[in-house]
Amino acid sequence: MTDVLNHLPDPADRHPPHPDGVTTWRMGRDDENIAWLLLDCPDSGTNTISQTVLSDLDYILDGLEHDHPRALVLRSAKPAGFAAGADLTMIADMSGDDATKLLRQGHAVLDRLAALSVPTIAVVHGAALGAGFEIALACDHRIAVEGASFGFPEVQLGLHPGLGGTFRLTALINPAAAMKMMLTGKPAHDRKAKALGIADAVVPERHVASAVRLACADKLKTGMQGLRATAMRTQAARTLAVRKMRSKTEERAPRDHYPAPHALIDLWEENATDAKAMQKAEIVSFANLLKTDAAKNLIRIFFLRQNLRARAKGEDGIAHVHVIGAGAMGAEIAAWAAIRGKRVTLTDVKPEPLGMAVKRAVKICREKHLDKIEALAALDRLMPDPDGIGSAHADLVIEAVPENPELKVKIYADLAKRMKNDAILATNTSSLRLAALAGAVADPAQFAGLHFFNPVSRMKLVEVVAHERSSRKVLDRLHAFCGAIDRLPAPVRDDPGFLVNRVLMPYLMEGMLLLDEGHPKEVIDAAGLRFGMPMGPLALADQIGLDICLDVGENLKASLDKPLADVLQRLRDKVESGDTGKKAGQGFYDWSVGTPRPDTDRTIPHSMTDRLILPLCDAAMECLRNKVVADADTLDAAVIFATGFAPFRGGPLQYARKRGPDQITRILRELAAKHGDRFIPDEGWTRFA
Repeated sequence: MTDVLNHLPDPADRHPPHPDGVTTWRMGRDDENIAWLLLDCPDSGTNTISQTVLSDLDYILDGLEHDHPRALVLRSAKPAGFAAGADLTMIADMSGDDATKLLRQGHAVLDRLAALSVPTIAVVHGAALGAGFEIALACDHRIAVEGASFGFPEVQLGLHPGLGGTFRLTALINPAAAMKMMLTGKPAHDRKAKALGIADAVVPERHVASAVRLACADKLKTGMQGLRATAMRTQAARTLAVRKMRSKTEERAPRDHYPAPHALIDLWEENATDAKAMQKAEIVSFANLLKTDAAKNLIRIFFLRQNLRARAKGEDGIAHVHVIGAGAMGAEIAAWAAIRGKRVTLTDVKPEPLGMAVKRAVKICREKHLDKIEALAALDRLMPDPDGIGSAHADLVIEAVPENPELKVKIYADLAKRMKNDAILATNTSSLRLAALAGAVADPAQFAGLHFFNPVSRMKLVEVVAHERSSRKVLDRLHAFCGAIDRLPAPVRDDPGFLVNRVLMPYLMEGMLLLDEGHPKEVIDAAGLRFGMPMGPLALADQIGLDICLDVGENLKASLDKPLADVLQRLRDKVESGDTGKKAGQGFYDWSVGTPRPDTDRTIPHSMTDRLILPLCDAAMECLRNKVVADADTLDAAVIFATGFAPFRGGPLQYARKRGPDQITRILRELAAKHGDRFIPDEGWTRFA
């Protein structure tokens, strides 16, 4: 914060008493009669834009219109950033005429801010997202403190900007660039924001006061429209741009699944030359999108994510992580932990994988856009350890070796002589029961599962697996560790396949059986994509690794009462031939020629989609009934964040709830009569209905 913020008048002098009390803003004037208005939502480290925030701002503007300052500066009192967007609890509760009414009220407040007769300046540090960005857009100037970012993530919630962002951003900068920001949800960071024309200046914190004075004197340039932006105002240019937008958007987010980006394109195409008309249309469009299942489910997913994050709070007491096994999973776990600030030692029986692991870490640093200093610091924290010396000093040891129980038991016996008494031992096994491994551990209470998903640097979820003798304190520390490395912990019980693999395997294996029946792999995978899955079952199996699929499939076959699709021999043959999937360059697809492109233009039989998806839902119901996971919400969240299960459908159990448990069980019985007992519906559906 600038020094001027430390010399604001006493809170009692900030503004006249509000009838209900202003609780979300703090205001005062400096010696130059510049009013500084600080957004400071109570009882939170992050600002969110609520009805109260807008009501308080409206009241403050009333006073400023009668007693003009030289200028008005808006910024955040929170170190975390400007504002994280709208209060989603408020949005989730909005419906019908009430939604339209609240939106109009919000627009009226920001219109008032935009019309204020003195210069208005938003000073942004951290992120200004969604409605927070819209408040900044209603100001005459935006000053970005180094590291600031601006963005509209609403499309990820099944919505588009709803407080004026659609017409203010397209009027401020190149409309094509503005539409791209809103359609993708990707933020513009400080320098890019300046280049686009969003920010008028990018300055270090110590220069904010000087930049504000320049803005007051109208010496900061605003907007960066240029010739291309001007050309975009013509009907012909817009028609061409809209055609391209529609094509790209339909490919990435089909209208039937994600109506919001298409509604945004319609909004701009029909109203681009009339800001007032676009404002009215924005309100109507936003209110209509709130009614869609996609928005309801995507907003629900936001809260599910928050629930998982809440489990990750607290101190983990883990400074040093030792990873055993520098294969694909172990290397990613080690690199990610180091990037997130942990000291990491990585060991393997051969030196070559250690060198490859360091190269992988360099690649991840580059993919995550770490600057040179951050990347060097992360790599300094990652130490190849061929002799396993780090295991004696680590607070957490993660075993990530192949799915061979004899090998794991041997490693645990060696670790018993090395590890600190209070250190935690976690296995990354994806297929072996922890109960069968715990007997080989020196202290079973200090032993649990940390099941990461591939690739660790991109997959948010981690299953924290508890067996009967796992200590509650150990599990809490592992949840906190997930939070410390920016991952979402899903607590699950030790059971065959745990949760995610148990739910996912029927989808993968049914896809393989459809291939055996003669259906083209491109059509099978297209059926999954049409439903909304990020990958079809065969491409996903290749991505996971056919050797891992085989391990999990064999474990489930030996443990479950219900049969699985009979494809294990096909898997075994491919693994033995070395065709283990993407990592080998060859699996069901030839990955050496690039990512496979399923034939989504073909007609997909509805029965094929049901054969793929309903066994997945049935396995989810079995896991819920067996209390592998505590509740349906945690189950849906885990499956979405680990597999990418069609987010707009809200998770397998939410999808089943929407479609109707009676219909689900009826179709499963029909499939069982035609294809075998693997489709017999789980008994849990009766209680779920």
